[in-house]
Amino acid sequence: MGDDREPLTTPLPEDGLPPVSHRGILTKMLVVIVAGAIIGFALFSARAGIGVLIGGILGFANYFWQKHSIKAIFDRAIEGKKTRFLAARYIMRYVVIGGALAIIYLTSTVSIYAVIFGLASFAIAVMLEGIASLFSGSKGQET
Repeated sequence: MGDDREPLTTPLPEDGLPPVSHRGILTKMLVVIVAGAIIGFALFSARAGIGVLIGGILGFANYFWQKHSIKAIFDRAIEGKKTRFLAARYIMRYVVIGGALAIIYLTSTVSIYAVIFGLASFAIAVMLEGIASLFSGSKGQET
């Protein structure tokens, strides 16, 4: 543990695991949203199906907003500029999403549970990607 640490930009060793694909996660997220909406329409009500779709839209908006905000913060930090305003915009996304959820809850136009499920579609997609990586990464390897 000295000062001779390697920078974070060095490639990771080959461990046989496939790389995490943002496109793969977003595709799985879309599948989860569509499946959830179909199940919501079929088994519950139109309010549930539409709620999943609205939550999914919020989930995609949250993902891309966060991705853009983090990139902007790190780009400015690398240049040596202050990032306070950008950090505030990053936190503002929580306020906007929370405000949208509050409006949905207070108006009861759609099922809040369905909206939260749609919003959680990203987490479900990440878990599915992890499970797929576990099984595809274990082929041909002995423990």
